[in-house]
Amino acid sequence: MTIIAAVTDSREGRHALVEAVAEAKQSGSDLVAVNLGNTELDLTNLDTDGVTVAVVNRRGKDKKDYADAVLDEIGARKGTRLVIGVKRRAPVGKAFLGSLSQQLLLNSPVSVLAVKLPEGELPSSSFDNLPAGMRRVTG
Repeated sequence: MTIIAAVTDSREGRHALVEAVAEAKQSGSDLVAVNLGNTELDLTNLDTDGVTVAVVNRRGKDKKDYADAVLDEIGARKGTRLVIGVKRRAPVGKAFLGSLSQQLLLNSPVSVLAVKLPEGELPSSSFDNLPAGMRRVTG
């Protein structure tokens, strides 16, 4: 069994990776982390004991390419579950997930575990478009 995690540069993406490791430990599966971010995926502060983790760096031109990259890995690695991070949404916003999340939920050939940040944690979008010179302080 192989679990596939779609990991972006956001806090939601990092949370998906943490939850994917926990899922792999619980099921005794291998984990393939599909890195969709612009930086190398850092696993040093992640407890991966007992889990074989492979990192695949896949970057596309747009969100559809990212979704295709993840779906390709599911097929190539014979994935049995996909783990993605999603943002908390207002009731109206739930009809429209992020385009990558939505593409993966609708097109995945395997079951999808969609994880959210714990209640009270600020989503990564809370830090977008801060005025120049303002420090990013997390809580």
